[in-house]
Amino acid sequence: MVRGHLPELATAADVSAISEHIDYLVIPAFKGDTGIEIAGGPGQALDKQYQVEMWKVLTAVGATGAEDEVTVIPGDVLAGSGIEADRILAVGLGSSEEITEETVRQAAGVASRKVKAPTTEEGDKRGAHVASTLGILGTEAALVGHALGAYRYSGAKAATPGVDKVTVLAQNAEDDAAKKAEIVAGSVAMARDLVNTPANVLYPESYAEFIRTEATAAGLDVEILDDKQLEEQGFGGIIGVGKGSARPPRLVRVSYTPADAGESTPFVALVGKGITFDTGGISLKPGANMWDMISDMGGSAAVVASIIAAAKLELNVRVTATVPLAENMPGSAATRPGDILRHYGGLTTEVLNTDAEGRLVLADAIVRACEDGPDYLIETATLTGAQMVALGLRTPGIMGSIDFRDRVSMLSQEVGEKGWPMPLPAELGEALKSDVADLRNISTTRWGGMSVAGHYLSNFVAEGVEWVHIDVAGPAYNTGSAHGYTPKRGTGVPVRTILAALEDVAAGNATNTGTERG
Repeated sequence: MVRGHLPELATAADVSAISEHIDYLVIPAFKGDTGIEIAGGPGQALDKQYQVEMWKVLTAVGATGAEDEVTVIPGDVLAGSGIEADRILAVGLGSSEEITEETVRQAAGVASRKVKAPTTEEGDKRGAHVASTLGILGTEAALVGHALGAYRYSGAKAATPGVDKVTVLAQNAEDDAAKKAEIVAGSVAMARDLVNTPANVLYPESYAEFIRTEATAAGLDVEILDDKQLEEQGFGGIIGVGKGSARPPRLVRVSYTPADAGESTPFVALVGKGITFDTGGISLKPGANMWDMISDMGGSAAVVASIIAAAKLELNVRVTATVPLAENMPGSAATRPGDILRHYGGLTTEVLNTDAEGRLVLADAIVRACEDGPDYLIETATLTGAQMVALGLRTPGIMGSIDFRDRVSMLSQEVGEKGWPMPLPAELGEALKSDVADLRNISTTRWGGMSVAGHYLSNFVAEGVEWVHIDVAGPAYNTGSAHGYTPKRGTGVPVRTILAALEDVAAGNATNTGTERG
């Protein structure tokens, strides 16, 4: 499996502490009432005299400081300052009165994406070293934004050089900030890599082995159930979805326990949809854009990356990830519309549409995850086209236990993944009643499809477990142009939301109150 490229991250108190040659010096620019404004940086970065010189040049070339505007000028503007940089990249952040951490992340991502690989004396391209003064506005935000914006995935093409190292200048330069940012960015990159990998390379068996290798290297416990074990143990949803493929399904369980865990250590279960390719099964999808269905395992990629990051960050929370993996194909053994499947735990589903398969595998995984007695359950999936109809391509829909849903939504907003709380109206759950089974897997109307799917999943969540379902059908895979720190194709959403929620639980900010689901 091909892995994407991330730059090395570092911090420095001032430019004099940087020994490597600087290809680009990134500075923040703001849109003021009378024109562009620029800010000084830590240490020797931008003394007043040279701020004025740069302001003159930027004004002369028409830079305004508007959000996401990028202006590159020669580094010799700083001649005599002691700062040696080939180019200065001014990135706009808009009004200086409206700066948030997300503004900094977005600006850093834009800057990284605009860096062009320098040319060696021999005429070859090499990786660039970027020094950034965005750290004055938020060190970790600048580090994460630069790293994610610099991410490159080449797939089967020859890799092209990009940004090899980013040094963020910060008044309180700390190695811990760079270390944490590398873990967070690395976990997002892992999820992006998995989503970007084609289905002939990433299928249930190979995916399970990838998880085993990565999780074991991080010191985690791993259990893998193959198709025979799944059938023997009654995982009817996973088997029902996967039996139309020549590549049989798997269920992977990964567990992290902090070194000093005790009875009072909170316990979070993670569940993520892992459909490595989705044709729709017998209810076949249209051919146009079906190639994007390599992304239908985005939920599983996020939970795998998140539990590994939790271990690397040594979070004081127990975490178990339950990951159902299947390929939804229209083979001769495939589940048909009208078939009834019996899930792990005993509930039955009448399958009216085999393209609503994600909820079938998630149902089994949720029941298994709840057997462990978690305090919280975070489940995520590229589940419904209705999510995109309701919220667009960049906004995850978050449903579940009301208090926990609202808490996770707020955290998602803070980290920039922009999850939005959505209701589970009672009448939509009525649409899932079946004459011949406990449930049917779709409503027969077009209304409220995202919440209908949430209702379906709620039937499998154990009483007393605080639960959220995060629908990332659009946000997990960017079919448009790159923006901010988000590349084309795999985005890594909602890894940072999950990590923020795990940190929140570990810090004791979330409390299991057994609140109503809605």
